[in-house]
Amino acid sequence: MNMKKQKPKAIVVGGSIAGESCAKALVSAGWDVVVIEKTRGPPTQNPTGAGLGLDPLAQKIVQSWLHEPELLYNNTLPVTITENLATDGEKKISWVIGREEGAKYLTAYWADLHGLIYNTLPPEIFLWGHQYLSFCISEDKLTVKVRAKDLETDEIIEIVGDLLVGADGILSSIGRSILPDFKLRYTGYCAWRGVFNFSENDSETILGIRKSYPDIGKCLYTNIGSGSHIIVTELKKEKFNWVWYVNQPEPELKGNTTSVKVSSHMIEELHQRAEQVWLPELSRMIKETKDPFLNAIYDCDPLEKIIWDRVVLTGDAAHPTTPHSARSTNMAIIDAAVLGKCLEKWGPDQLYSALEEYQSIRKPVTSAQVLHSRRLGQMKQGLSIPGRERPFDPRTASLEDSEFIVVPPFDVVPPILDSIFRSA
Repeated sequence: MNMKKQKPKAIVVGGSIAGESCAKALVSAGWDVVVIEKTRGPPTQNPTGAGLGLDPLAQKIVQSWLHEPELLYNNTLPVTITENLATDGEKKISWVIGREEGAKYLTAYWADLHGLIYNTLPPEIFLWGHQYLSFCISEDKLTVKVRAKDLETDEIIEIVGDLLVGADGILSSIGRSILPDFKLRYTGYCAWRGVFNFSENDSETILGIRKSYPDIGKCLYTNIGSGSHIIVTELKKEKFNWVWYVNQPEPELKGNTTSVKVSSHMIEELHQRAEQVWLPELSRMIKETKDPFLNAIYDCDPLEKIIWDRVVLTGDAAHPTTPHSARSTNMAIIDAAVLGKCLEKWGPDQLYSALEEYQSIRKPVTSAQVLHSRRLGQMKQGLSIPGRERPFDPRTASLEDSEFIVVPPFDVVPPILDSIFRSA
């Protein structure tokens, strides 16, 4: 009598885009998946969500996961131009110091992209409102057991699987349990973020932005001032997204988060500084944006390993990075796809070979991208950079400097993903 072989089981910690991407990739590879996430439920709208950019490879991967690939285009806007502008806050003038055409990014709202991927997965695989506590590998190294707490009932549950995937972000609990001496590097600056909704604001403000940024809707604009820069782009559904990086001492953070608690006084100071630093049209939009939020920006030197026995890290848990090359979400999606294809290729009986290949493919690429993004942020913030005589100044930028602050395409496709890139 033929017995149906039981599917291998993966336990994914983290229900953000990194975690759900891993869930989708592993389900597609023939695995059973359980996702542990401490938030109470799926984010129908994320109160601290913002915009993000998807590169061509991440776009193809997401499309391959969707039942209707065109849904991705229905929820995003194409970006074909990137433009860097120097801004003199005192004289209230800006001028172009770099412009690239032919970009192939899509801008999306965080919650929209999360929803697209989430809706392709069986909802019962998610354990919402459960906090990861610990894991242990069995003595024979054949299984991994995870303990988690139901935050509503305080009940402790145990789940046994074949693989533990740490997709729990930059402050990864799994990563810290494996690497107790691990420390993040504070960059020297924080990021104010906001999403300005057209439908709820003065049309004069919108006209001012469109006049100042005539290609908005297809262009990602970066204004670089003295020791500061801000990114402005348009999102689907009548939204402008902005991210303003501000040099400051490391803030005191409470809890397992990089978010800084924002007071009305801090927002008032933000508005006053915007009037001093940026052009009137931009400062007006910042002032009229509801509920801006603040994140401290961290990264870390590349880890020596991202796999241990039956544990693997993906996304920001594997390679905490700054946002300047739009890599965080893209790297997480590509990590997931590569991990899924490696597991599918090798099968559950050769798990260690699959994880070794995943690490060999992803680690060199993500390490280089993290360090590039770090240097890009240091330049745009006017910070000191090893090997450079003086900080970058947009007012006196050379052609070489201007070329460096353009984000490279990062478009190399790992051979293991060739089938996705060709078919999508």
